[in-house]
Amino acid sequence: MFGFTEEEMEVFRKLDTPQKIQDFLDEMPINFEESGDTCKSPRMVMKTGSAHCMEGAMFAAVAMRINGFKPLIVDMTAASFDYDHVIAVFKQNGFWGAISKTNHSVLRYREPVYKNIRELVMSFFHEYIDDNGGRKALRSYSKPVNLSRFDTQGWMTAEKDVWYVPVYLSKARHYRVINRSQIARLRKPHTIEIKAGNLVQWTN
Repeated sequence: MFGFTEEEMEVFRKLDTPQKIQDFLDEMPINFEESGDTCKSPRMVMKTGSAHCMEGAMFAAVAMRINGFKPLIVDMTAASFDYDHVIAVFKQNGFWGAISKTNHSVLRYREPVYKNIRELVMSFFHEYIDDNGGRKALRSYSKPVNLSRFDTQGWMTAEKDVWYVPVYLSKARHYRVINRSQIARLRKPHTIEIKAGNLVQWTN
């Protein structure tokens, strides 16, 4: 199916709930891109055994697709002093949840309890702070992008980086979560919040 080997399909079939997919990604080392920037396909994530947020979101989207969900991802953009983050989203019983690959203690899995995508995204707002100044960084989000639109380009099993996916995400329409007036009045997180946000699971 989708060009995967039977061995690869067996891995995906076992990840038959969003919770299992998240558990699988949580135990996978982070991709530190030590040899340069990457955007590995789900097949290459499985082969190399590591992923960063974009790669993890695509992997999760495939696992969900094989197990009956739509392969949806959402791009969350940050202010210039921080990094964007990509999540895989899913809907259960009318509510949205998210699978997230991150190295930090925050910006992780979201239970399917959110009424819409904006509500889901806003659940990340207070945790989304930069590593240095501790400033709140989340600025906008995209609508869910169905990755099946890239099927003819082989995004799931490509041996080479699939940069066309994040390029498309960057050009997709985004919706602001905060205006300039609100940005100017943001309170800096407490030291303990910054410390918690800087905890990492994997070190290089």
